[in-house]
Amino acid sequence: MITYIKESFEELKNNVTWLEKGKASNLMVIVAVFSILFALATWGVDSLFSKLIRLYFDKLIG
Repeated sequence: MITYIKESFEELKNNVTWLEKGKASNLMVIVAVFSILFALATWGVDSLFSKLIRLYFDKLIG
């Protein structure tokens, strides 16, 4: 297990290409913004369907 961990760190150090901090920060902001927008869109569709279903059952029962 210890050998695996050492080899993993060695691989990260020598074989992985890392982005510059500025570019990584910009991409992180873009991902955060799209995540928030997607969450808001999902919430909006969920609210709309919830109201439509409630309206349907109110008319069906009432």
